[in-house]
Amino acid sequence: MDIQEFKKEFIENFKVEAAAMGEGSCAAFVHSMAQYLIEAEVIPDFLPCFYIGTGKGNRKFRVDGYIMDDFDYTMNLVIADYSGIDENRILAKTGIKQCITRLAYFVDQSLNSRLYEEIEISTPCSDLIDMLRANRNKIRKYRFFIFTDAELSGTVKTIESTDLEGIPVECQVWDIERIFRICSSETGRQAIQIDFLEYTEQGIPCLEANCNEALEYKSYLCIIPGEALADIYDTYGSQLLEGNVRSFLSTKVAVNKKIRETILRNPTMFFAFNNGVSATAMNVEVEDTMNGKFIVKADDFQIINGGQTTASLSNTRHRDKKDLDGIFVQMKLTEIGEMEDSKSTDLIRNISRSSNSQNKVSDADFFSTHPFHVRMEQFSRRIFSPADAGAQYETKWFYERARGQYLQAQMRMTPAKKKQFILQNPKEKVITKTDLAKVRNTWECLPHIVSKGAQTNFMKYAELIDAEWTENEVIFNEKYFQESVALTILFRHTEKLVPKQRWYEQGYRANIVTYSIALLHHLLKNQYKEQELDLTAIWNRQEIPEIITKALEIITEKVFYKITDADRPTINVTQWCKREECWKRVKELQIVLPGDIQILLIDKSAVKAAERKAKKEQKIASGAEAQMKVLQYSSAEWRKIFDFVKVKKIISPDEENALRMAVRIPEKLPNMYQCQRLLSVLERAQSEGFII
Repeated sequence: MDIQEFKKEFIENFKVEAAAMGEGSCAAFVHSMAQYLIEAEVIPDFLPCFYIGTGKGNRKFRVDGYIMDDFDYTMNLVIADYSGIDENRILAKTGIKQCITRLAYFVDQSLNSRLYEEIEISTPCSDLIDMLRANRNKIRKYRFFIFTDAELSGTVKTIESTDLEGIPVECQVWDIERIFRICSSETGRQAIQIDFLEYTEQGIPCLEANCNEALEYKSYLCIIPGEALADIYDTYGSQLLEGNVRSFLSTKVAVNKKIRETILRNPTMFFAFNNGVSATAMNVEVEDTMNGKFIVKADDFQIINGGQTTASLSNTRHRDKKDLDGIFVQMKLTEIGEMEDSKSTDLIRNISRSSNSQNKVSDADFFSTHPFHVRMEQFSRRIFSPADAGAQYETKWFYERARGQYLQAQMRMTPAKKKQFILQNPKEKVITKTDLAKVRNTWECLPHIVSKGAQTNFMKYAELIDAEWTENEVIFNEKYFQESVALTILFRHTEKLVPKQRWYEQGYRANIVTYSIALLHHLLKNQYKEQELDLTAIWNRQEIPEIITKALEIITEKVFYKITDADRPTINVTQWCKREECWKRVKELQIVLPGDIQILLIDKSAVKAAERKAKKEQKIASGAEAQMKVLQYSSAEWRKIFDFVKVKKIISPDEENALRMAVRIPEKLPNMYQCQRLLSVLERAQSEGFII
């Protein structure tokens, strides 16, 4: 797929979405752009908020959406430069300046005028103004995003940074071509490229910790000035920590108070008291000088441990006006060599897991490489869904385990193969990890968690999944996948339903949807205690029955008025929806589901029987998979493993019996149960130092 194909498909998709959602094409364009940026981890989430007005001297101001990054207090504001007509339009410096001016004036009017009194309360713009005013002294940076359907002029190389009342403003222009570059990159995200000479005179002094050319990585021990680390963090914010599994921890936890206390009271001891940071990068550039070796550049730089240290240095300098001179931080930097993307992801995952081993970190926090996501991906590539109404062919629901998989799968295809791929895997049937987390946590009656944003919600889902996977991984079977698709169909159906209701006022759709579906499930559980919604039937139909639609029309209206009730304790509706108290109040709604909904329910005994069957089938599938993995190793290799674990005395009698079979491969073959035990032995041996 080239840029022209991508652009054409992008435009067609958001226009179809606009028609389906009953909203303007500009709003759909902004939403589509924002979703790509969320997936690429450029922004943590997105809240639509269209408002256009005129101030003194006929000056215009505008905003189309926002999100506050609570980790580094960056306020991300979006403005649309959209025509929808002229495909050859060019966005030059004049147009960029106009957009920046209008966004800046909106902020000024929000903070320094009576605009907040003129805007109706319980609207998205009212929430935004409330957030700007409430965080006026906390916001450390504004990031202005210009979403444009024009082509960015080739004369625009850089956009000068400005400030608002002393707070720095960074501007980013995102056109469809830039989205394409992100999607088609191997990492599927915006890589951070750092020139350390911009922050220090010579770069970062280092020692190369390994000289073995055969290794797939290089390690450096470094000393980085605290001021330089804080400057880099101020530039890139939480994006710098995207590989850090604890990047969403509160900065108020005890360890950060200790770090702050050391900075304020005993800065000369910071190096001795602090554990330092661990980072990974690609293409590290080292200069050898008379004073030693210095790292001067690094591509795709990520801090994978030490996010609290980094943020605390920056926050303390900002809040306490503390000079960081004399503070130095030890840094372990691992340069990842050339290898397949999946291998580099696994290596970074393992480095990150080991670096974070001093704290309890869920294996699911390492995202796309967790076996749960791999299994969901395998199901999505293998299972055909029933044909949609009127269609003469079956399609698949494409699970995107890693960012950009759907687009990258098409990159090297011939036009004929690509046409076949898209026919079999339509764009509207792509499910991302964050989509899955959203629909599943909603059905688990956690709408207040879903309302906290895509990344926070996904972290919660990861915790739940990892705990369940460790306890019994066979529950994640074909039935679970099919039911997840059914919930996705329900979710997307409700998203389209809400904007068409007469009471809808162009705001809080995401909150209304998650709360309404959660309430539907809550009502079903209370009113039909021995039955459940037949999600398999929805999978088979690939659409939502009219009975559920009628019920949702009632529920969504009640939910809307409840979450925007003037009696709520939090004025900001968006923030109110993030609180569990909001969910408790929504559950108090007295709604009787229509009696004919019973024809869509199934007895719990039948559900349990279907689950037992699915678990049994998955157990067989998992056993067969384990056999294939065991047979990848020779009998001689299993003999070495056997000898190693016998000496270490780290096997049970069952495992010893399995190993006695393994050392006779191919004469004897271990059964499925034995193969699963053998893989456990192998993992344990490797953790004790055994190398295949």
